[in-house]
Amino acid sequence: MKITAIRTRVWEWTGKTVPPSANFCTNAMDALYDRGDAMGSFRFHGWMTCEIETDAGLVGIGNAALAPRIAKSIIDTYMAPLVVGQDPWDYEYIWQRLYRSSHAWGRKGVGMVAISAIDIAIWDILGKAAGQPVFKLLGGRTKEKIPVYASKLYSAPIEEMQREAQSYVDQGFSMFKMRFGWGPKDGPQGMRENVDRVAAIREVIGDDTDLMLECYMGWNLDYTKRMLPLLAPFRPRWLEEPVIADDIAGYAELNATGLIPISGGEHEFTLFGFKQLLDAKAVGVIQYDTNRVGGITAAQKINALAEAYQVPVVPHAGQMHNYHLTMANLNCPISEFFPVHDVEVGNELFYYIFDGDPEPEAGFIDLSDTVPGLGLTISDRYLDDFTIIE
Repeated sequence: MKITAIRTRVWEWTGKTVPPSANFCTNAMDALYDRGDAMGSFRFHGWMTCEIETDAGLVGIGNAALAPRIAKSIIDTYMAPLVVGQDPWDYEYIWQRLYRSSHAWGRKGVGMVAISAIDIAIWDILGKAAGQPVFKLLGGRTKEKIPVYASKLYSAPIEEMQREAQSYVDQGFSMFKMRFGWGPKDGPQGMRENVDRVAAIREVIGDDTDLMLECYMGWNLDYTKRMLPLLAPFRPRWLEEPVIADDIAGYAELNATGLIPISGGEHEFTLFGFKQLLDAKAVGVIQYDTNRVGGITAAQKINALAEAYQVPVVPHAGQMHNYHLTMANLNCPISEFFPVHDVEVGNELFYYIFDGDPEPEAGFIDLSDTVPGLGLTISDRYLDDFTIIE
């Protein structure tokens, strides 16, 4: 079997969006004095699909969410010529060819995002060629079902957040993640706003549940050290990305306090990046995203390394490329689940572009043993809500 063509498309959302609101979610831009929507650079209302065709008539579907126009250009210009003509079963060779040929300008960021999209599509082909779901090729079922946590609860008025949390309780979830809306620039009053919302959510979900807290790189080392003792009484399962991704020493110092496990890795790349985090004991939970980290080939290596360190892996975002890895790895205990709703940050676009993602039932999702590949198809239900760039 040989790869004969690669087709990339960028899907830019033109449909209804939820307008930005104040104190929605802290992020790395908060350190600057910019006015307006500080979250703007982290809203991605576009997505890229990568379809790889073979001479056996099989088509694999990959995807990328970050900088989709640039990722498309990288694939079309630099990477497609290195992939066409190759046997998709030689996925390690293909991955290394892409990684090493782009080493001068790739390695991390959007270069690795482009490799991820290709690699995911290749694994979709392999599953279809074998007549097996991808997780069966990765080691098989390690769980009867995957426990998932409801991941939204962006910062809002307390009563509104409590109503949202109650809706997830009513759906059967027992794990929840919320976002902070205030950071260092907001001083002690902002600290109180953050703590009050954690207390309010814990009041709704009860004590016998998991609560995860996310900062999305919007805090700094000093501020986080001041916040940790205020948050510890609410027993969060983790505190996510409190500082920017490059501050590995900051992560390590915070994780070493033992007050709350520190999680991160959504903005880290490749096996080497995660070896640095693990060697530094910088995180208590790893959170790569398969369509950023280097695809399934890279993610599976990170899973094995993390297991040796006994650091659990909980990929960022649900989505099928992450679910298959979670199902196949004992060290991936749970998955994230983004509730379906109007387009806000951009993670929601996955549901508007693809069909096949499983629906949660009482806080669990399952993967079919009989659907080959990743189990995704590209939807035609919302074509009128996108501008598609070929």
